[in-house]
Amino acid sequence: MTAGAAGPAPERRAYAVSRPVLPAVCRDAPELMAFAGDADGRCEIFAWHAGTGERRQVTDRPEGTVRCAIDPDGVIWWFAERADGTGTWLTQDFAGGADVPAFGGEPARGRPAGLALPGGTAAAGLLDADRLTVRVGRRGELPRHTLRFDGQARLAGFAPAAGLLAVARAPGHERAVTLHTVDGGTVAVLPGRGGRIWPLGFAPERGGGPGVAAGEPASGGTELLLVREDEDGYRLATWTPEGGLLAHAWCAFDTEITAQWVPGGREVLVRQERHGRSLLALCDLTARTRRPVPVPEGTVLDAAADAGGAVHCLWTDTRTPARVLTAGTAARLLPPPPPEPPPLEAEVSDLWTPGEDGPVHTLLAMPPGRTGPGPVVFLVHGGPARHDKDAYDPAVHSLVASGLAVARVNYRGSTGYGPRWRAAWGRGVGLTQVEDLAAVRADLVDRGIADPGATGLWGTSWGGYLVLLALGCRPGLWRAGVAVKPVADYAAAWALGTPELRALDTALFGGTPDEVPGRYARSSPVTYVAGVRAPLLVIAATRDAKCPPEQVRGYLAALRAAGGTCRELWLDSGHDGHDGAGHVRVLRHSLHFLARELRASRAGVPAPRDDGGR
Repeated sequence: MTAGAAGPAPERRAYAVSRPVLPAVCRDAPELMAFAGDADGRCEIFAWHAGTGERRQVTDRPEGTVRCAIDPDGVIWWFAERADGTGTWLTQDFAGGADVPAFGGEPARGRPAGLALPGGTAAAGLLDADRLTVRVGRRGELPRHTLRFDGQARLAGFAPAAGLLAVARAPGHERAVTLHTVDGGTVAVLPGRGGRIWPLGFAPERGGGPGVAAGEPASGGTELLLVREDEDGYRLATWTPEGGLLAHAWCAFDTEITAQWVPGGREVLVRQERHGRSLLALCDLTARTRRPVPVPEGTVLDAAADAGGAVHCLWTDTRTPARVLTAGTAARLLPPPPPEPPPLEAEVSDLWTPGEDGPVHTLLAMPPGRTGPGPVVFLVHGGPARHDKDAYDPAVHSLVASGLAVARVNYRGSTGYGPRWRAAWGRGVGLTQVEDLAAVRADLVDRGIADPGATGLWGTSWGGYLVLLALGCRPGLWRAGVAVKPVADYAAAWALGTPELRALDTALFGGTPDEVPGRYARSSPVTYVAGVRAPLLVIAATRDAKCPPEQVRGYLAALRAAGGTCRELWLDSGHDGHDGAGHVRVLRHSLHFLARELRASRAGVPAPRDDGGR
């Protein structure tokens, strides 16, 4: 969030949503774009005409709106999402007018699970508790095809000329990727057992037949892009109806990647996440060449290439708010960026702490000129299949401006460090990550950076889970903790959460709570609630479908029954709030709480005794 003037209208908010984005671009009329931006402190969808410079607000919802796309006809698609994560796809003409359900009849509702807009005919996936439903048809008309797939899956691509759909399940599933005809027939199954696999979409369809270049698919352009994992890294792969699956061994990377087709050929733009930072490369699958795209050291949050050869990326680093950079000659004018937050005045460095599965990487931000040990806040990322980035973060900015150092630890299980690190769970779910946090804390104390009596924790979602677990498992290490929308009781969260998260947790633990109850209990914060002694702030949401409020309330009741105390803040929102007001409240309460508690330790208030944990 960025501070902003109150404006002439008394009801205007005193802040704006700072959300620089790469817009969705109309394929056949690239001057037409759609993007999510600030609408008086709320995320909403806007239309932007690069030719005229006209910007028009498309949506206006109390909950905010963040998902949008634009089809080749210039029609804007947007997702009307409720607090529980479910919703429906609606459409609006670029010039404005009524919102039209994506397909005719009663608007379908569910969790968004893939949207493909190749032109003329569209395909949209929605998830419910038991299955994926994919509707195929023209905008506003009754679907021509409705397909249903059991279990948790998503639509990963649609090739209308070939009449093919790509459906993705968990990357390690025995049916990780399946190719179907629009009438429901199965064309191919790509298993993930021998190496996890992710589909990334069909190439834009193009003509084939005689004269197709050597190495190009003979199917007239029906080619699916994928990423394949092995024990050493990741490589690009493609699938065609005639040739099947082909791994491009020459195009390998040692850490996680994502990729997308470049319009007009068989070139692919690859974004690699490596050690908290990003690299970009253009890979030509026909010529078998790979050339880097120059970007400054930092993180690329998003990237896209246009047919003219320009690569646009949304770039940031810890000191610099996100901004759009372009390599090459831009073929289009992008929407003007939102007001930029102030840059971060901090000393930023990397710390590597020895560990049993390799060194643990930490991104450290220090207040300028600080000498000697001082308070340190561990800002714990969620996921767990995510990582902390060398990227601007309002929380880091606010903490450092308040005189607190910030440590962002990419514990075992984080992405960006290769398959072995991602799979290193030797101590068990959560407990492995708590061990890494404790090891980094000890390293910071030994280096004279952290005051051992003034280290705190702050995390959201799975990061909030790790905060609660660390406070209970290693109570003597932490002076204070903030857990935002956390998993607090793992078995209860599994029972009450969404089907997608149940599937993820079942894979993570190797079974359900009924099948492996001991594993869930051993990794659950509520098991260690009697050990929590540090001051704790819990922030939760009353309509959170991912980290349900019931299991948070159960944890708080158990904490009080064990003699503990806790400050609470409840938000009337879902897990992913799109109204900036909720984010501002979380930031303010968390910052004030941690600053007060960690400074109290510096004033001589006794810290919790370190008894070595359990």
